This record gives sequence, C-alpha cells and structure tokens, in this order.
Amino acid sequence: MINADTILFVLMLVTGVNMLRYLTALRSLIHIMREAHPLLYQQVDGGGFFTTHGNVTKQVRLYYYLKSKEYHHHHDPVFTGKCDRVRELFILCTSLLGVTLFAAIIL
Repeated sequence: MINADTILFVLMLVTGVNMLRYLTALRSLIHIMREAHPLLYQQVDGGGFFTTHGNVTKQVRLYYYLKSKEYHHHHDPVFTGKCDRVRELFILCTSLLGVTLFAAIIL
C-alpha cells in the first residue's frame, strides 16, 4: 500500500517542477515581450518584474492580459505562442497547487 506521506511528497514534487516550468516560461515571455510588444513590456514593469522592488499592480496587468487572451490580436506568432504556453502553465500550476493543498488537508 502507498503511504499518504509518499503521495503528498510526490504531489509537492510535481507541483514544484511545474512551478519552475511556469516561472521559466514567464521569464522567457518577458524577454520576448521586450521586442515584440514594447508598450506592454513597460506597462507590466518588464525590467523590474522579477525584482524585489517590482510594482505588483503593474504585474497584475500581465495576468489580466493573459486571462482575457488579448494577445490573439498580436502579429508575432512566437509571442502569441509563448503567451498561450504561459497561460496554460499558470492554469496547470494553480490547479496542482489546489490539489496539493487539498491533499495536505485531507491526508
């Protein structure tokens, strides 16, 4: 029989790996955004996005941009593909985090 601690550990490991995938994809998106969409890059505080002095209200702008799929009107297919990937990874990470927290409470 599988131990409850093992299940929780594996869930936490999978969630951590997917969180790293999401953060690297987000970093890559911001790097691509500098050339593909400079106005959005300034609006989301692209240069200071991953710093401790980053403006959170500006960073939330990127969340709403991806949530409403405004990037579908953009001309660069690399940029739109990267936006799709970041959006999908964000949904996956939040779902895995919810399942992991639920499992931690239940187990």
